[in-house]
Amino acid sequence: MSDLRFPTVTQYASPDLIAAYAYEGRDRGDDPRWAETGAPDLDTYRRWCGHMCGIACLRMALLARTGDAPTLFELLDGARKYGAYTEHADTGAIHGLVYAPFAQYVGDVYRLHAEVHPRLTVDDLLALLDSGRLVMASVHKEIRRPENPAPGKGGHLVLVTGRQGDTVYFRNPSGHTAQARTASLVVAEFAEFFGGRGVSLTC
Repeated sequence: MSDLRFPTVTQYASPDLIAAYAYEGRDRGDDPRWAETGAPDLDTYRRWCGHMCGIACLRMALLARTGDAPTLFELLDGARKYGAYTEHADTGAIHGLVYAPFAQYVGDVYRLHAEVHPRLTVDDLLALLDSGRLVMASVHKEIRRPENPAPGKGGHLVLVTGRQGDTVYFRNPSGHTAQARTASLVVAEFAEFFGGRGVSLTC
């Protein structure tokens, strides 16, 4: 599947506001397009949009397959029913994406073959791409600014769509610029942010 077939979907309704959310302290509830995500209300959007990188990756995969996909919040509701997100009873803190129930969800509901990779080397990642699979890879969110040293590894999901030689191509749901959203990096640079785990998908 050609990388060009993949749409770029962000976890926020307004891609042009991501830089302000990430680096200027802008309230995520100050998003004029929030209803486009399918959120039932603004407070729900504000609470969940920062946790929906994996859901945005799923939506991209579904759109690439058929040109059609549910809204972000419809996909989120399904994932929550399978236990792919949990909420702390006392604090309300959101935990997720939880890979195993997510894989079950996308297999049962969307007939995507999903495989969980709790340990994934860079060579493993490249082999999956070479076999035609997509990889939702755990990376540090600051992969959107790869010119800076990586502050850590993992914690955010991007959809790795393919590679050419030593360059990997990916879509970043929290990219703060067009280049950061529809992105490519040489493998060595990608590895600096890569958390060594993820979920592979066959559409």
